[in-house]
Parts: sequence; structure tokens; C-alpha cells
Amino acid sequence: MAKTYNNLYLDTRQLLRRAGVEAASLEARELICHVSGKSREQFWIDLPLYASEELCREVEDLLRRRLEGTPVAYLLGEWSFYGLDLDVTPQVLIPRADTEVLAAHAIARVRAAGEGARALDLCAGTGCVGLAIAANVHPCRVVLADLSPDAVALCRQNIRRCGLLSQVTCFQVDAREEPPARLWSFDVIASNPPYIPTAEIGTLDRSVRDYEPHLALDGGADGLDFYRAIIRRWTAALRPEGWLLFEVGYDQAGRVAALMEEAGYRSVACHPDTQGILRVVEGQRPLPAEGEKQSGLSD
Repeated sequence: MAKTYNNLYLDTRQLLRRAGVEAASLEARELICHVSGKSREQFWIDLPLYASEELCREVEDLLRRRLEGTPVAYLLGEWSFYGLDLDVTPQVLIPRADTEVLAAHAIARVRAAGEGARALDLCAGTGCVGLAIAANVHPCRVVLADLSPDAVALCRQNIRRCGLLSQVTCFQVDAREEPPARLWSFDVIASNPPYIPTAEIGTLDRSVRDYEPHLALDGGADGLDFYRAIIRRWTAALRPEGWLLFEVGYDQAGRVAALMEEAGYRSVACHPDTQGILRVVEGQRPLPAEGEKQSGLSD
């Protein structure tokens, strides 16, 4: 039976809500836009029009897979982050609204660094944080770095999609190891590393546990392995006045802030996400000891 786009949207939204999907309205719209090829703006304009039976069947098929647990971003192969449309695959974490808080604070720090600013998105995944920086701060230079070769390939794909080839490069790098010589002298390092304690991965929602890559989730026994390694090994890759920013888990801000303070970071601060959860921890590079030579490469 033929349906208007409005009825198709309402039916899809209702089934998602019954399944407990929090963003049911957004996901219903995105599924229909994807199948129909409509922009979000055109979708709202066309609500009174009739959708073809074939289109309705395609939406229903995607909806079935979504209700079985597949995240909507993987069904669509793309997701929006900080105003950018990015390609997404099951080999990387899906960009989330919470991470836009990290991007916003990183953008502010890069802007404050002025002309010639350099930023690193460490554990980049899709490259969402670094690409948001590059898209909003001109003419800064940004590096995307990730251990996964699939993530690095996707980063390159998203650099092209966003039209940021002149500003952004990417490398395969293990954030737990010393930075290679080419990755030094940054004004800002922003990182959303794996931070789920190993024992808690099995308790995550199945859309995360069964579909998103554990390599990008598992932060070790207490979830803090990557924070310790990055603070210990990557501080020297910052310029003297540079800033290190982290996204953290819902109960980790105090412990990550303490790690940074123990390492000598200055002006350590925690920032909340839209739910009031402390989600970002930042600090300025420690001052060198008297007589200590500053490390790092000049541009």
C-alpha cells in the first residue's frame, strides 16, 4: 500500500521508539533520506508526497536490520559530525555528539594558537575531530593518526570528501608508542582514545558491543592505558605552549586530570558535554625544568 513520506516517517519512527532507540526521529529521517536520495531540507518539503512501494520496501529492509542491532550509521555508510558528512565503516567508531565537545575545545585552542597552527588528531578513527578543526580554522595544518590501517584509509577518504587535501594529512601510528620524528611540534593534540575498561565491554549495548571495533573501545583493565601512554610519550611532541585535550568516559575525568597534573600539565580543566557529564579534559604542556632543552622540530 502506498504511503506518503510523512506516514512512512511516522511509522518508521514509531517502530524505532518501541525498540528503545533514543534518536528515533533522527534515525527515521536519515533512513528515508538515504533510500530516497533526498536532502534533509527536501525531505521535509516532500512529506505530503507519496513514496513508491519499492522505496517503502527498501526502508523497511533497512529498518529491520536496524532493529536487529546494526547501528544506523553503518547501514547508511556515512554520518554527520560538526557540520561535516563523513564516510563511516564498521572498522571505525561512529562519530558521536559527545565528541563534538572535544572538537569545539580543540578548535578554540587551535584558533588561539594563531597563524601557522598545527594540530594532531590522535586515535583519529574517521578523522572527525581533526577534520572539524581543519574545516573551521584556516589555514591551520592537521594530521590524523590511527593504528588501524582501515581507519587510516578511511581518513584519507574523508579528507577528500571534505575537500581538505591542502590542510590535512594522515599516518598510521600507535598512540602507545613514541611519536615518529615527523609527528612533532604541535600546538594542539586532541585524542578520543579507547577508554572502556576491558571487563565492561561485554556489558555495553549490543549495537556497540557486537558491531563497533573492540580495538577502538578497549582501554585496558581500568580504561586508562591510552591516557597514561599518551601523556608519558606524546607530551614532547607539543610546542612549549601547546595543549593536550582528551575525551574521557563518564566517570574518568577526575582520574585523567590527576594523571595530567602529576605529569606537570598546567591549567588542567574538565568540560561537560550536553548531558552535564565531564567529557573533555585539557591541559597545557608542562614547563621545562631549568636548563632543559625544549624538544620538538621547527616548521
